[in-house]
Amino acid sequence: MSILVNNIRIPLEADTEEAFRTACARCDLPLGQVTASVYRESLDARRGTITRVLSVLLDGIPEEQALAERINRPDVRYKKPAEEPKPAGHKPLAHRPVVVGLGPAGLFAAHLLAKNGYRPIVLERGDCVEDRDRAVEEFWRGGAFSERSNIQFGEGGAGAYSDGKLMTRIHDPLSEVVLHTLVAHGAPADILTKAKPHIGTDILKDVVRSMREDIIRLGGEVHFRTALTGIIQKNGRLTGILADGQEIACEQLILAIGHSARDTFVRLHDCGLRMEPKPFSVGARIEHLQSAIDRARYGRAAGHPALPPAEYTLSHRQNGRACYSFCMCPGGQVVAAQSEEHTVVTNGMSYHARDGVNANAAVVVSVGPEDFDGSSVFAGMEFQRRIERAAYRANGSYRAPCQRVGDFLEDRPSRTCGSVHPTYPVGVRYGTLTGVLPEFVLREMRDGLRVFGRKIRGYDAADALLTGPETRTSSPIRIVRGEDRYSTGLTGVIPCGEGAGYAGGIMSAAVDGLSCASRIMDEYRPFD
Repeated sequence: MSILVNNIRIPLEADTEEAFRTACARCDLPLGQVTASVYRESLDARRGTITRVLSVLLDGIPEEQALAERINRPDVRYKKPAEEPKPAGHKPLAHRPVVVGLGPAGLFAAHLLAKNGYRPIVLERGDCVEDRDRAVEEFWRGGAFSERSNIQFGEGGAGAYSDGKLMTRIHDPLSEVVLHTLVAHGAPADILTKAKPHIGTDILKDVVRSMREDIIRLGGEVHFRTALTGIIQKNGRLTGILADGQEIACEQLILAIGHSARDTFVRLHDCGLRMEPKPFSVGARIEHLQSAIDRARYGRAAGHPALPPAEYTLSHRQNGRACYSFCMCPGGQVVAAQSEEHTVVTNGMSYHARDGVNANAAVVVSVGPEDFDGSSVFAGMEFQRRIERAAYRANGSYRAPCQRVGDFLEDRPSRTCGSVHPTYPVGVRYGTLTGVLPEFVLREMRDGLRVFGRKIRGYDAADALLTGPETRTSSPIRIVRGEDRYSTGLTGVIPCGEGAGYAGGIMSAAVDGLSCASRIMDEYRPFD
């Protein structure tokens, strides 16, 4: 058990020991008689002078909870250690549980089940990360596109090519379990303390592989190139599934299919699973020189060796609609993220070093069922698809439409780039986003960019680039589940993660995966 002391501010170049002394002083404890460690650390560049902001854990204190209550300060609290879920159920399983999808949600669900003796069967429609990487690189070099193995489909899910950002707004204690699991499988140890942790696409792929190997070592099975094609039920209860025509008996199924498994959504709907359309966002990727973002965020301190590449989060709301930055990648690149032929989709990623010339982020506008005729469950999915196909038709190829921000704001086509060069690997075609994105999205993006330019100097600079479209911000569909996490239409099926509409990003998806696996463990004993 520990005492957590929050909001300790020290100068950028100060020794961490100064934060430890401050934490002990707030608790009236001698530093030499406790163990102090950094729990979280961030930077605050908002006040002209950059400071480190730390939370410190103090251990080795008798009756920590009583002490925290006596101190009675808002920045001092008692903290229990995060605990990984353990089996508590007693019902026997007739068959091994099945997990569909090996993105963050499915990976963590399967790993927890395997660690506790449930020997899960895992199905992934795409390739293992090694083969997936080769297919992606071949496409980026101008080779054939694979609908089976791409940025969206394959081991690690879409998160494997997204920089490995782990920041989340959820405050679930299972977040710590996720972080410690990632470190145990090769992620950098500093993700345990950074307020905005990231792994990097290059390292994350090895972490994913290590977790998969652990699942197999612990008695689980992982089947690649195996898509869910049907569900077998009797009297409203799951009895099995079809995977590429093969029948697998099971009474517990975790559906972690990801937000881009469009054909699977249709099949599941045909099988009777209750679904509903949900809001998401669309827009484009914006690129700036990372050095320009550093200067705008850090001022004269830009370039200081203690400072990481600068990040940002921006939002603007008007007329009941939000325009905001999403998935910011410092020192990163824009990537080709389509999952269907003859479409164009963008995303962003960074390697661990984040040492690329450009910074990129999505600038997106919220859309809801009222924008795409929500009378159909699949209307949002078709809305995405129309945009992606329009982008392909605009160029007649997988090259992405690209427009300078100055031209975008004046609604005129671009002919070339300026000081910022595009990083999209398949190549771009300069022109306009008009005709690709809906007019209301373009209008809100223009208004948002002007506002963002007042918040970050140079954000709306003429030479910044917009490459689009960005359409896969979150799932356009929610597979409805009850408070017990089971599908409201079929006992034994647990919709899980971002694709089912219950997470947004790697961390929240992984936490939902742990929670869904825990639901099975609460009722059923390990598989005999």
